[in-house]
Amino acid sequence: MKAGGKSRRKYALRSLRSQLLARTLLILALLLVLIGFLQYFLMKDFLYRSRAEAMDTQLNSIPADLLIKDSQEQSGVTAPQEQTNRRNNRPGPFLFWPDMSLASIDTDGTFQSLSNENGLKPPRLTTEQYHAMQQSKRMRHGYQLITDAQGKEQLVVFRPLGPPDRSSGLLQMGVSTTSMQEQLINQLRTFILLSLIALAIGLALMLPVLRRTLVPLSRMVEAVKRIDAGNLAERFDAEQGQYEVDRLAVSFNGMLERLEHSFAAERELQMQMRRFIADASHELRTPLTSIHGFLEVLLRGAASNPKQLQSALESMYGESKRMNKLVSDLLLLAKLDRTPELKLEDISLDALLLEMKPQLLMLAGTRKVVFDMTAGIRVLAEGDKIKQVVLNLFHNAVQHTDMERGVIQVNLSAGKKLVDIQIRDNGPGMSKEQLERIFERFYRGDESRTRSSGGSGLGLAITQSIVEAHGGNITAESTPGTGSVFKVTLPLAGIV
Repeated sequence: MKAGGKSRRKYALRSLRSQLLARTLLILALLLVLIGFLQYFLMKDFLYRSRAEAMDTQLNSIPADLLIKDSQEQSGVTAPQEQTNRRNNRPGPFLFWPDMSLASIDTDGTFQSLSNENGLKPPRLTTEQYHAMQQSKRMRHGYQLITDAQGKEQLVVFRPLGPPDRSSGLLQMGVSTTSMQEQLINQLRTFILLSLIALAIGLALMLPVLRRTLVPLSRMVEAVKRIDAGNLAERFDAEQGQYEVDRLAVSFNGMLERLEHSFAAERELQMQMRRFIADASHELRTPLTSIHGFLEVLLRGAASNPKQLQSALESMYGESKRMNKLVSDLLLLAKLDRTPELKLEDISLDALLLEMKPQLLMLAGTRKVVFDMTAGIRVLAEGDKIKQVVLNLFHNAVQHTDMERGVIQVNLSAGKKLVDIQIRDNGPGMSKEQLERIFERFYRGDESRTRSSGGSGLGLAITQSIVEAHGGNITAESTPGTGSVFKVTLPLAGIV
């Protein structure tokens, strides 16, 4: 039970839906934190500037002459009697807010508090700072945050005393930032609460949305489970409304199609291999059985009879030649099935056929042979292999034509990129079924004739392998009763 719970938790943590949900909420939370920080600092600056502007307005509303005279009285500049009269006629305190402070600074840096007993004690800067502030007009605008002697932070603004051309000092007003900080904290708490509510709502909404979004992937998983080596016909829907999933489905379908073709080709290759082994065994068993039979006859006493001995030896010699040729053909086919190593040369096809002409006429016997060749045709090929192709096709035509009425045509022509070698006969022709299997190994359309003439059914298979190794193609056309034509196509020299 515990193991099952752990596996479920592990699956939940590793699932795409959980990861997407967690990462989405994490990004949303980071964005909310960033927005919270930006809101706090922007709001803080806005509140401080607004309060500074209000304080600046308050300072501008205070009569400057009164402040100057009051400052002079408190500093002892006027006469004693005049000071007494000023104090008796002096107005009440300027400030009634307990969280505000007011002070004046003379040109020589003398600092004097103007706040009443209910106000805050004004914070004080250094004399050098006040001198610098009086000399720089830019320092008199805006606000500063200064900590007073009690350790409380005040927002302080400054205003010059008197007209700008003959300033008699600075007027400093400060206000405690406690209320503004409390306001900012309350806004931040409200934002955090709203952010948590937004995350909870996002979690509740994202779960069904993600579940619906990942439905195509779930379908693909189920389809993959149904696929095995015996069932490769399964295909995914390539139009599920999601571009990435559709691309994945197309890729999977392509992979499944390639696998299906590969398995089909493998099955076909295995069937051909089994058929090839069976045919090879049959072809080898026939001469071996014949040789074995002759040996038994000789062992029974026929060896003492010169005529029987001579006949048996000639028969065994013929069967051994057949078997030797069969083994040589099988070895050649095995070599061609692997990557063939051809010694390619630039050769003249018409010269090669003219060189073979006496041999072909001798093979034809009394049959009529017609040559029609275009001169100057060159190909990149191995001459001996092309000779073997022509000999195999010509020998096949000789076997299937009448000795007296047989006509064999050897044609050579070329196009822009390809060269054609055609060998045509007027034999009995082949049926459609025979044409479909004519290049199969050990296939013989006329079993009795080819076996009696020593054929094993490998000649055309070897011919096809040689032609394809040269980058060419071989085809056969035939009509029963009118003869057959074999066409070999090869690329011209210099054509890739």
